[in-house]
Amino acid sequence: MARPTNTQFAVAVHLLTYLAGRTDGTPVSSDELSGSTNANPVHVRRVLGPLREAGLVRSRPGVHGGWELAVDAGDITLAQVWRLLQGADPVFGLHGPDPECAVGRSVQQTLTALERRVADAVATELERFTVRDTLNGAVAAPAQSADV
Repeated sequence: MARPTNTQFAVAVHLLTYLAGRTDGTPVSSDELSGSTNANPVHVRRVLGPLREAGLVRSRPGVHGGWELAVDAGDITLAQVWRLLQGADPVFGLHGPDPECAVGRSVQQTLTALERRVADAVATELERFTVRDTLNGAVAAPAQSADV
């Protein structure tokens, strides 16, 4: 099974959940966040940038500095995080068919329309959950049908 190459959403949810779980009020270093996510510190900082610009996290400089949530975890929906990091990037890996091919043009139009519908469905589902839900383990897999 192919794995997605854009991990920013997953890393962002991990980072926000980690920060939400801090009860001692001390900022968390980029190195600690990098260790928790098992991601390169540069990647972690790239993910934190849009979260900071959106006012969801803040950083404190200095020896005792680091990252912390800027808003309550219950006020951050996973859809907000998705939109910040996914933006208009495609959910599907669409290819560029031969523009002279009628089938290729048709398939591309269909996949492009489906792409928007899937992206909207993802955002709608993620709107139901917050970072606090993730911290509390309240995001459960839907029950599977006995027919599956």
